[in-house]
Amino acid sequence: MLKTVTTAASRHSPLALLAGALTLGALALSAPASAQQQRDPAYAAARASGQVGEKVDGYLGFPVAPSAETRRMADDINIKRRAIYAEKAAEQRATIDQYAFTTGCLLIAKTATGEKYQAPDGTWQTRTAAPPMRDARCP
Repeated sequence: MLKTVTTAASRHSPLALLAGALTLGALALSAPASAQQQRDPAYAAARASGQVGEKVDGYLGFPVAPSAETRRMADDINIKRRAIYAEKAAEQRATIDQYAFTTGCLLIAKTATGEKYQAPDGTWQTRTAAPPMRDARCP
C-alpha cells in the first residue's frame, strides 16, 4: 500500500496529481473545441485584457484590481470550479486542493499568448510564445 507523507513541500501527492491529470486530460479530449471558445463574452474580455488570470491553485485571480463586476464574475466561476473539483476529487480519492492544483497546472499550460497567469513564485506573468513557468510538481 502506498503511503503519502504530507509536508509543506509535498502537499500534493504524485499519485493524486497523476490521477487528476489523467482525468482532466480525458475531459479535455472529450470536450469539443468549439465549447472552449464559447466563453461568456465578459469573461473572455476580462481574460484578454489581463483583468483575470489563472492561478496555480486552480482558480481565477486578479493581476490588477478588479471592478466589482469582474470580481463577481470571477467569484461565480471559482464557485463553479470548486464544485467540480470537489466532485472529481472524490471520484479520484484526492483532496479538493490536490485536484485544484493539478487543474491549475493544466489551465496555466493552456493559456494563450497575451493572457495572464500566476508563476510558481506568485507573480503575475503574461504568456508569451514560450511555455509558461509552472510549479515543479505539475504533471
